Amino acid sequence: MNAQDCLQTLREIKDVSFATVDQEGHPQIRIIDVMLVDEGALYFCTSRGKDFHAQLLRDPHVAIVGMTRDFKMVRLAGEVHFITNDPHTWIDRIFEQNPSMNDVYPGQSRYVLDPFVIDNGCVEIFDLGVSPIYRQTFSLGGAPTHLQGFQITDACIGCGTCARNCPQQCITPGKPFAIAQEHCLHCGLCYENCPVQAIEKRG
Repeated sequence: MNAQDCLQTLREIKDVSFATVDQEGHPQIRIIDVMLVDEGALYFCTSRGKDFHAQLLRDPHVAIVGMTRDFKMVRLAGEVHFITNDPHTWIDRIFEQNPSMNDVYPGQSRYVLDPFVIDNGCVEIFDLGVSPIYRQTFSLGGAPTHLQGFQITDACIGCGTCARNCPQQCITPGKPFAIAQEHCLHCGLCYENCPVQAIEKRG
């Protein structure tokens, strides 16, 4: 699994939840179609008359999430860019790959739509359909990835309380004990139950 696989999964889901921030700083969310995926980039479009369009131009920071039928969740947080280089050609390409759009915007009305791309950000796969669960985070366009979850420090006394409380049994003995980050739920039970506060949040 890599960043491109995650983008392709979002394209296969197609109808994803897409969050922005409005002019008053309040979160807004709607369902948006992922129209195209190229190497390292995700494309979509929206019409110039929508609040969504204005929000994208005002603040490019967005978040996308979608889930497959077999419980693979993909999250993408990044920056949106309006494609100013020959936008009509991009809209035509989007319509070629998504022919149902012709019923919504027939003929020349399609050009009320503007194309946007996300090619910089952080993308995560979180698979709840396997046991133990699996998660991994990837950089998109060289953006820094966000450290999440918990880590066990050298203050660990080896009592094993964390391992016994872990729902996914992803903590192994050692000096100190270690959390398998790819299987961690980020639930915080180890953090809450450590008798010597040897566990800290990452990042």
